[in-house]
Amino acid sequence: MATETLLLRGLFRDSVTLMQLAAALEAEPGIARASVAMASPANLAMLAESGVALESIEARANDLLVVVEGDDADALAAALERAAAMLDGGARQHAAPGGEAAPPRPRSLAEAVDAAPDATLALISCPGEYAAAEAMKALRLGLDAMVFSDNVSLDDEVALKREAARRGRLLMGPDCGTAIVGGVPLGFANRVRRGAVGIVGASGTGLQQVACLVDRHGAGISHAIGAGGRDLSRQVGGTTTLRGLAMLAADPGTDCIVLVSKPPDEAVMRRLLDAAGAAGKPVIACFVGARPPPELPANLRFAATLDEAAALAAGTAGAAGPGGDPPVPRAAGPGRLVGLFSGGTLCYEAQAVAAPLLGRILSNAPLDPSDAWDGESGRHLMLDLGDDAFTRGRPHPMIDYRPRLARIRDAAAAPGTAAILIDVVLGCGAHGDPAAALAPAIGELDGPVAVGSVCGTEADPQRLSRQEAALADAGMVVAASNAQAARIAARIAGGGTA
Repeated sequence: MATETLLLRGLFRDSVTLMQLAAALEAEPGIARASVAMASPANLAMLAESGVALESIEARANDLLVVVEGDDADALAAALERAAAMLDGGARQHAAPGGEAAPPRPRSLAEAVDAAPDATLALISCPGEYAAAEAMKALRLGLDAMVFSDNVSLDDEVALKREAARRGRLLMGPDCGTAIVGGVPLGFANRVRRGAVGIVGASGTGLQQVACLVDRHGAGISHAIGAGGRDLSRQVGGTTTLRGLAMLAADPGTDCIVLVSKPPDEAVMRRLLDAAGAAGKPVIACFVGARPPPELPANLRFAATLDEAAALAAGTAGAAGPGGDPPVPRAAGPGRLVGLFSGGTLCYEAQAVAAPLLGRILSNAPLDPSDAWDGESGRHLMLDLGDDAFTRGRPHPMIDYRPRLARIRDAAAAPGTAAILIDVVLGCGAHGDPAAALAPAIGELDGPVAVGSVCGTEADPQRLSRQEAALADAGMVVAASNAQAARIAARIAGGGTA
């Protein structure tokens, strides 16, 4: 297989843009694999580990590198031409309305603040080894910061959040994949209606699921604050979650607050529950897989699932919820359940729902460490395909569905598979038409039942109802939530019906 590269000196693009371009290039005929990344030492090392020959490339960290692999030389050349055109088109200095040259783009946060003095938030989306320094600059410039970047060290995260607390600023992340601030979706976020429900989530897809279900219930979101997946660890101490809770408690546009995460550190959870009890507003806590303490403050409710959290929040806001379980045409079980997820918390929640019905479920993100997946595939299995082990050098599965399509076909071909459980996440930055990508593989199923849910809204670019209808037409049992889909799939695999 041949490899061709394109190096663009001194050109930066954020990671979501680069993932989308890589997915678009890989969809071209004759392209087996495409990688588009800033040429940081970490990214170069990752590409080298994946087998890309980079010995002849003299790249610097502020250069952008495009790598395409395939057997068709003409296709490789065409892909690089397309990449150059797309990237150059965004890099050119555009003309102002009067035909005059537009002012140069800021090349630093300080220049950006000078150009937009009313700005209060910086979005950091650069290679992880540089993200902490940029986030610290943002805080020192008096800005809140959303750090989309991953691969930021734990020590740097602790230092950043301490600095943010000292300055009275909000530091979302690192590895904060989604947020909604003042109605504006950031990162992998959905377009939801405005309303009185505020969310703080140490979970990207968990926050998205709650926000979209609140929208489906007819209520709306004031703000949704992402904290980053490590925020509720013992080392970080819940700094951002506590700050976000306090901000929403003081916000006159927020009547109800939802806290979303996987199980926090016990001491951090006690601290968080004490703060929730003092919030002066109804608070719903959904720590997926965690048991509620025996005593709770009067204003605090525990929700076992994300859809229960959304229903409670929407009920507090005075809205009614959607209907019950969809019909299941047949039961193929008893047999094996395979879950293939783009969202880590959705994978975790599905295990929490299905395990009481099926027993042990292996996973790369297990509820119990003893259920860690070792590569074997003969038992019930749920995989978080957004984990770093699957995304190194590849676009995120919310953008690129091809690795998941291959796993759907593998699961269908394996003997004993009764149900295949899938999450579909819409929104800004996600795949433009997930149903079109998934429909052929779902339509090919002969035996296993495809069960899934769509996390999204009617206002999303992909449109929720259109995606649900297309997936149902392809043969998927479409549930209203991830938890509902997991329950249906588990009952099918257990030999019953939903």
